[in-house]
Amino acid sequence: MILPPIHGTKEEGSLSKIGLIESGFSHFLSSLRFEKMSDYRVEVDSMGEVRVPAKAYYSAQTQRAVENFPISGWQLPVPLLRSMGRVKLACAVANNDLGKLTGSGKNPLSSAQVDAMMAACQEVIDGKMDGEFPIDVFQTGSGTSSNMNVNEVISNRAIELMGGDRFSKSKAIHPNDHVNMGQSTNDTFPTAIHVATAIEIEKTLIPQLVRFHAILKEKAMAWDRVIKIGRTHLMDATPLRLGQEFGGFARQIELSIDRAKQAVKAVLELPVGGTAVGSGINTHPEFGSRVARSLEAQSGIPFIEAADHFEANSQRDGLVESHGQIKAIAMTLFNLSNNIRWLGSGPRCGFYEVILPDRQPGSSIMPGKVNPVMCESMMQLTARVMGNDTTMTMCGAAGGNFQLNIMMPIMGHAMLESTMLLSNGVGAFIEFCMDGLEANVEGCEASVEQSLSMVTSLNPFIGYEKAAKLTKEAFASGKTIRELCLEQNILPRETLDAALDPFTMTEPQA
Repeated sequence: MILPPIHGTKEEGSLSKIGLIESGFSHFLSSLRFEKMSDYRVEVDSMGEVRVPAKAYYSAQTQRAVENFPISGWQLPVPLLRSMGRVKLACAVANNDLGKLTGSGKNPLSSAQVDAMMAACQEVIDGKMDGEFPIDVFQTGSGTSSNMNVNEVISNRAIELMGGDRFSKSKAIHPNDHVNMGQSTNDTFPTAIHVATAIEIEKTLIPQLVRFHAILKEKAMAWDRVIKIGRTHLMDATPLRLGQEFGGFARQIELSIDRAKQAVKAVLELPVGGTAVGSGINTHPEFGSRVARSLEAQSGIPFIEAADHFEANSQRDGLVESHGQIKAIAMTLFNLSNNIRWLGSGPRCGFYEVILPDRQPGSSIMPGKVNPVMCESMMQLTARVMGNDTTMTMCGAAGGNFQLNIMMPIMGHAMLESTMLLSNGVGAFIEFCMDGLEANVEGCEASVEQSLSMVTSLNPFIGYEKAAKLTKEAFASGKTIRELCLEQNILPRETLDAALDPFTMTEPQA
């Protein structure tokens, strides 16, 4: 709901007229109403007065954005909000080291005030202020609303830490002059997205992929002697070992780890220092490099200042590239989990070569049915990630006009949602599927002798044409290749047994 001006009006706003209240926004919209004077305080910005929730740490610009964007109820991802705190802390450190905060400029701060501002930044990083960022992700495309939200929260909290009145109209620690010193949303907001992306991939996704790779390697080694039939085009093919199949899965995840590292590398260059358009107006020439070093010290990730600030401000190509690697990982995980789903199909009328852990009843009508729910969960979440990649591509291509991309909040949301989904999805898949996954040794080996593709190993002895004829005869008669060969005395018994040894078929032969 759009709130009435401070002087009052009878207009209710337009949202109820388009059905948003009935579509699930009633609780959200009710939070925008103030029933009595004690529910709100009056704040002032460059556009005038605005009512703000009485106890909120944010101020006027945040409240305007809350009213302007009652769209989805999705707030910015927590890792992005905390990385905005990281960026603000790094900027404060750089400005302080350069003598800008306590210098002779307008409204210089004392050392104690600088310390309070940094402490407030740390509280944002530590998650102590998570409830103070209510703005919808579908907001101004640069992220200005959220940047000012963070600036206001840090300013007011720093004033409070100094023992001052955070509701004072005259801000001793100002959200623009001090917290946002040397910055623009246009360079700090994408910097925060890059930082959050790198940290989440490095600290959450890669460790889960490493765990996944280890357990797949373990299964591959344990099942190295289990012979099963191969399948190409969903049709019977020559034998392989279950361990070889899972070794292939392990290699997929090993490559995914490399892709995740490339995804981090794609966002190491930071736009900070370019300010409004990339020119660096109103900031020190060393500011960008100092902020990058400070962020590296905070995170352990080797961030660097952008090589060209005009490119870094206007384009989000690195972020699109990073998500492209994430999409490739999602594709791998979709494929792998779907293969395991098929391998576990049955138990009597499917492949049933691996035994999936029972997690929950699978049907409301068929008693005893158990479904591959963890595989299905993985397939759904990876489909979402692949959909997010379309969002990233579209935003990167269409949003970067001249000196600014104007679709950054949803890019940050999509990027971090994808990383979170993969991290949590892999963790759950390991715990609830892979840890309890077993090989059905009898089920694997039972179908090998029945496979018509066993004839492939006879090609060097009898030739392709005769082998093909033998295959058709075996299929028509219901007999195995071995049985037909013995009946027709195709090869000496010793030679036949050696040629039809399934294990030898799983490796090259000299």
